Amino acid sequence: MSLICPLCHQSLQQQANSFRCGAGHQFDQAKEGYVNLLPVQHKGSREPGDSAEMLLARRAFLDAGHYQPLRDAVAQTLAQHLSGQTTQVLDIGCGEGYYTAAMAEALPQAQLFGLDVAKAAIRMAARRYRQVKFCVASSQRLPFADASLDGIVRIYAPCNEAELSRVVKVGGYLLAVTPGPHHLQQFKALIYREVQLHAAEEKPYEGFTQVDQHNLRYEMTLSGAEAVSLLQMTPFAWRAREAVWQELAAADSFNCDADFVLTLWQRV
Repeated sequence: MSLICPLCHQSLQQQANSFRCGAGHQFDQAKEGYVNLLPVQHKGSREPGDSAEMLLARRAFLDAGHYQPLRDAVAQTLAQHLSGQTTQVLDIGCGEGYYTAAMAEALPQAQLFGLDVAKAAIRMAARRYRQVKFCVASSQRLPFADASLDGIVRIYAPCNEAELSRVVKVGGYLLAVTPGPHHLQQFKALIYREVQLHAAEEKPYEGFTQVDQHNLRYEMTLSGAEAVSLLQMTPFAWRAREAVWQELAAADSFNCDADFVLTLWQRV
């Protein structure tokens, strides 16, 4: 078991439906199967992360298949580099588990972990995807032992680069998914006077070397309700005027670009 105690950083051992460390700290497994490893002093707010309303909108949108090409690309990348191995892989900022489940299917011999700061998200994920070990935890303080993971997937999620370097084994992988330059530019045109292309992410990821990068871009045709759900998922939703929400909700269809950059890094 690669999980560690978030309080004293000793190894956690599962005993029945609880996880205990040598110092006696205990974390009980919820009935859905996940474990909460986010101490109250690390929460930052009463209920950190996405709200239940946002999560339900996201699940409805993702279940409709609009991001299926990205889901497939992530799974295929992991299968190409980690297939056939007994590995431990973490989906950081996993939300309600849509991508995590595909990773587990692509790597049947691996142990998949899903981590998110939002308890509501982890509860949703654990209910649906029993083959994954989910935990509530902060991406700034990963509850995993040093050099214990063979891979981490980061899809838009906030991260602590030093923590990523700490927990990934030498030779292991980090797959980062970030917005491509044209991602959802049609939404931006409704909200901003001037539409600017997404700038490329420039994180150093110390301890890693880049081994691959490619773009995935395609057009989506959404219903008005789906467009509203997607806008709720974006970081610029709070800038949208009420008229924008009403326009999208009343639309018969809305066309917009999905544009992603998938960058693969290897721990050295």
